[in-house]
Amino acid sequence: MNDTVYWIWLSQALGQGERTLELVSYYNWNAEEIYKAGVSDIFALGIYGLQKVKKFKAYPLENAKKSFDEAVSAGMEIITPQSKFFPDRLKKIDTAPLVLYVYGDEEVLKNELSISIVGAREASDYGCAVAKSLSSALASKGFTVVSGGARGIDSEAHFGAMEEGGKTVCVLGCGLNTNYLMEMQPMREKIVLNGAVISEYPPKTPAGRTTFPVRNRIISALTLGTIVVEAGERSGSLITARLALEQGKDIFAVPGDLVHSSFLGTNKLIRDGAIAVFSPNDILEEYYSEYYDKIVDKTRFPDDEIIKRAQKYLSKQQQKTQEQTAVKPNNKEIPKKVKAETPEYLTEEAKKIYAVLNDTPKHVDLLAEEGGLTTSQTLSALTELEVYSLAQALSGRRYTIKN
Repeated sequence: MNDTVYWIWLSQALGQGERTLELVSYYNWNAEEIYKAGVSDIFALGIYGLQKVKKFKAYPLENAKKSFDEAVSAGMEIITPQSKFFPDRLKKIDTAPLVLYVYGDEEVLKNELSISIVGAREASDYGCAVAKSLSSALASKGFTVVSGGARGIDSEAHFGAMEEGGKTVCVLGCGLNTNYLMEMQPMREKIVLNGAVISEYPPKTPAGRTTFPVRNRIISALTLGTIVVEAGERSGSLITARLALEQGKDIFAVPGDLVHSSFLGTNKLIRDGAIAVFSPNDILEEYYSEYYDKIVDKTRFPDDEIIKRAQKYLSKQQQKTQEQTAVKPNNKEIPKKVKAETPEYLTEEAKKIYAVLNDTPKHVDLLAEEGGLTTSQTLSALTELEVYSLAQALSGRRYTIKN
């Protein structure tokens, strides 16, 4: 049996995000030996409870072989801890991923000079411009930019690196062959040519409420530090920042408007000790000495570098918006969005919110009231609906159905 199949088996049997480092270290990073070990042998290590050991040891190897065949057929590379391309940094976290499915350049995963940039999906123009500015500036110095491939801050970070001719890595919280955020597929295809799109999940694993928080530990672990550009008090980006802190990584945050809640999370990070970012120099200087040989251009950025880059991006965005709205026939009736049948695979909370969504924008609070859920449950349900392209977020915390 192919060694890779045993690693896939162990990854799927234990589940993504579970404690793995102690087990694989004990068995000298040999997944086949773990497969052949008895239940009592593994239980005696004191890592997992007996029921968990029995459950993961009973996981069929045939399921792993099926995932292996699907990935190979789809043209994916499969990286395990035995591969020369497997990042050493991932081997140092307690919940080390055991398999990475990859589209693109495997070597980019080994770039020591890498930084993650994360933030809100529904980000402000300011946040997007800053994310793109920081990404492009750092890419020009040789940094690989890592993010999650979502709308908003993530996508601007990826685009910023690519526009500078730099490398970028997109870490997905689902299988690489799923219909997750298909509007971002063109970007992912471009990333494959300028870096890599990766996931620890088997090829057809759908996105879910828990897959993204689990994924975030890889984003933080791959890099020297994490930059949070724009994040509300409960943003998933703060999970990445917390994981980075637990992993001993640097945390950076971009100061934001004190009035708007979308910056409450980043401002609190700064209050609690994160490094405030006013210039790409604030990141560069943290690594200048240790990674001097890997930095492409040793010169400092001008003090107004972010302002100049952000103004350029904002100007382009404004021009694009004007071109899109300049000539629009007003004699055509705007077609209404068609609501699809409620999918059975949704959680009960998501079904309730989907039932009260329509093509008229509704505020989160109204949706919570109509759906009979708490605000927290409603936001979680909306995230799930967005993942499955059933809901669309608008400004002002309003949502509609999506075609």
